[in-house]
Amino acid sequence: MSALETILVTVKRVVDYTIHIRVKSDNSGVETQNVKMSMNPFDEIAVEEAVRLKEKKHAQQVIAATIGPAACQETLRTALAMGADRGIHVVCDDPSLPALHIAKILQQLVAKEKPQLVIMGKQAIDSDNNQCGQMLAALLDWPQGTFASEVSVSDKHLEVTREIDGGLETLRLSLPALVTTDLRLNTPRFASLPNIMQAKRKPIEQIPLESLSIALPKPPTTLKVEEPPARKAGVMVADVDDLVDKLRNEAKVIP
Repeated sequence: MSALETILVTVKRVVDYTIHIRVKSDNSGVETQNVKMSMNPFDEIAVEEAVRLKEKKHAQQVIAATIGPAACQETLRTALAMGADRGIHVVCDDPSLPALHIAKILQQLVAKEKPQLVIMGKQAIDSDNNQCGQMLAALLDWPQGTFASEVSVSDKHLEVTREIDGGLETLRLSLPALVTTDLRLNTPRFASLPNIMQAKRKPIEQIPLESLSIALPKPPTTLKVEEPPARKAGVMVADVDDLVDKLRNEAKVIP
């Protein structure tokens, strides 16, 4: 029997990482109309790792889950084309829920599907919070391995190598567990045309957010979004003494 019967992997629809981000004219947020959207890159790594574990016979099925408006189904179809078996779409109009709201919604999905492993990208490139995985693990009271660069399964345990400031740390986690992925974990595959066509026939369960009956706190309000100020040009210095003088008298960063 597989050590992991079910793996739940989360995916998010974000502005494609190759696109130059533009702020809306009214400063209410980032422009997303007529902008290329794609799966969050860290989530692609999470899907790839889940599919690889299934291909190694460590898991029987991979479920991809997303939260957001109807357009998020495109992201789910990408995950299905990469090798996930079925999808779950929690339908809500707000594409930018706070991390705690997302964690509470995912907690309900975990209770429903009962996976032995949840794999998430370490962060989304639009919010860059790096919070949701840790919050979900805390809500579930599960062991967690964040910033994973290597994952292996043995019996009913995971060995997760994670990147820390001092180098690498290896954790042994009992199942069920949660893992968040870092860049060096794997290289996501490109979905082939046959798999893309096959993904159109794979089931996606739609769950209205209201049906989950979750008490969500009022989200914070975005007051204003502005582009960062233009970076000033650098200055060439003649020697070390000139550098020290500018740091002391102009930048005033040293006494």
